[in-house]
Amino acid sequence: MVKRIENEYYPDYVSPPGETLLELLDALYMTQVELAQRIGKSPKHINEIVKGSAPITAETALDLERAVGVPSSFWNNRERQYREALARRVETDLLRNCLDWMDNLPLKEMLQYGWLSAVEDPVDQLREVLRFFGVAGPDEWNAIWLRPDAAFRQSPVFEADPYAVAAWMRQGACEAQRLQCAPWDRGGFESALASIRGLTRLPPARFQEELACLCANAGVAVVFVPALSRTRASGVTRWLAPDKAMIQLSLRYKSDDHLWFTFFHEAGHLLRHGKREVFIHTVDGDNQEKEGEADRFAADCLIPSKFWRRFARRRRDFHRADILDFADEMGIAAGIVVGRLQHEGRLGYNRHNDLKRRLDWQLLPDAGGVAIALE
Repeated sequence: MVKRIENEYYPDYVSPPGETLLELLDALYMTQVELAQRIGKSPKHINEIVKGSAPITAETALDLERAVGVPSSFWNNRERQYREALARRVETDLLRNCLDWMDNLPLKEMLQYGWLSAVEDPVDQLREVLRFFGVAGPDEWNAIWLRPDAAFRQSPVFEADPYAVAAWMRQGACEAQRLQCAPWDRGGFESALASIRGLTRLPPARFQEELACLCANAGVAVVFVPALSRTRASGVTRWLAPDKAMIQLSLRYKSDDHLWFTFFHEAGHLLRHGKREVFIHTVDGDNQEKEGEADRFAADCLIPSKFWRRFARRRRDFHRADILDFADEMGIAAGIVVGRLQHEGRLGYNRHNDLKRRLDWQLLPDAGGVAIALE
């Protein structure tokens, strides 16, 4: 739905406060020369104020209050409105020359998910985009998101589409900032992970809320944000403040085993790696040392090594009943067991996929946003 942004009408022409002053002088039968004498300014300076080439300063506004009987607040407001209108006109011209920049962004998807409001005027739409990213203009956006030394560009995810990834990460940060979290508690988060393993067996309507609550109590904001086209990202970890971390999940592969492995992978970054780094998990392309550490952390959290070795080595074939029994023993979803067996080459990718729960996004038109639901 296209709508107009309310309370943002910018007229094409705004008269300088000097025009109002001139009308007042005419009504008072006072010349510019006489006004100059009354407030101790030169006639040239008064004429510049009338033409708008010189501003009405706070001091001059007080002088005018005494000389013509109009409160200084009136002159200060007129001057501010006029200068803002001039700046807005210059800004509009600059933004109109930058409209092509929006073509780089997945604007249609951002509008579909409700991250942006759709507006009719292209310049106003660009303003809406810049507000979303919290930047003054495209040049500032490029300086933040496309600089060569940006930490998150170490990931091959940016080889795909940095604009899509930037939009996805920004939405996640905005949602995470709105979540109330206790200060970061390393021990509390480690304890929460033990409880979170059990959430893997719950339906999405329950695990989303409980996961977010458990993590928020330990200083971690967990947000679920649909991946945009060409982002390739499954999850991201970053610190929003020294005492508040964020884990963002995209549901990229739409199966419960991938979702939960990604969550615990990102949790591994929080517990094992520094606060200054941003980690984007792509699953299929990043073999850096820290990514490997996070992978091993996730695998061990979901299925401790000693139990996995005992289960994986005792047979060459894995029947449905074996997988279900082991999942029950571990207290996790059966799909996680299937996914790990397939990843390690112990089970064909065409077998037991029915034990994985397929997940998808459900749009919430009334409440806004999206939620995870069973496919």
